[in-house]
Amino acid sequence: MTERSEPKNVECCETEPVMKSTRCCCQVDALVSIDGRGQIVLPKEVREKVGVKAGDKFVVISSSSDDDVCCLFLVKADDFGETVKGLLGPMVKEILE
Repeated sequence: MTERSEPKNVECCETEPVMKSTRCCCQVDALVSIDGRGQIVLPKEVREKVGVKAGDKFVVISSSSDDDVCCLFLVKADDFGETVKGLLGPMVKEILE
């Protein structure tokens, strides 16, 4: 196992919004587990809060540090295009400057 560096103390609300006209701020909404079939159940309160219904599709994004996956993110497939623009736009702008 590789040793991880301490995460930076950055308030997520200090970052630029990922999607237009939204303010990005992270919070823990629930603790879930994976069953024997590899399925995750999102609690009803979380589904209602974010408007998830049966049949909705999500993109699963992983984040890693030193080759260890540390985080998984779920992004509604319908919102993924805007999310990618929001994430890649600043990086592309910085590269081109």
